[in-house]
Amino acid sequence: MACTLNLQADPVNTKNTRAEIVDAADRLFYRQGYDHTSFADIAGAVKISRGNFYHHFKTKDAILDSVIDVRLDNTRRMLDAWEAETDDPAGRIRCYIQILIRNRDKIMRYGCPVGTLSTELAKLNHTGKDDARQIFTLFRDWLAAQFRALGFAAESDRMALHVLSFSQGVATLANAYDDEDFIRDEVDRMCAWLDACIAAGKYI
Repeated sequence: MACTLNLQADPVNTKNTRAEIVDAADRLFYRQGYDHTSFADIAGAVKISRGNFYHHFKTKDAILDSVIDVRLDNTRRMLDAWEAETDDPAGRIRCYIQILIRNRDKIMRYGCPVGTLSTELAKLNHTGKDDARQIFTLFRDWLAAQFRALGFAAESDRMALHVLSFSQGVATLANAYDDEDFIRDEVDRMCAWLDACIAAGKYI
């Protein structure tokens, strides 16, 4: 039987290449910033030709959209895992607080991936800034739900924002000072604050 040359793209390979591009872009946007990352940088990281690259993405903004979608999906999966890990809302909040310790090496080197991208897109007045902010909103809503489960009712959203602002402030200063002890000390303080609020039954 004669062999025929199939010029049609393999859908599996196409899907894998697209995922590799998004993964490489995600890393580069985090490490060197969205504005300072070029098509050539991403293509070089994936080791594909520019022509093949453009087959998957025509613009850097399209890549950004996919990166944000992946980050949102990963965040949802992480939150679901914390939900499955413990029935204790306070324990779930501590899981969020302790991200700073688990990711301390990257944070000290590059800052918070959520905060750095949101800040950069806001400075650029980029249309993607609202989409990037959805990751913060996902954390905010989830944290507020945990505080409501602890009985804080109307104060829940305010407390969620307090925890978010704490994590962003620590990530920024840890990146500036490259100080792991600072991260650990601040995480301990935030956990102590959480325990004190629970004991008092109010936001303190």
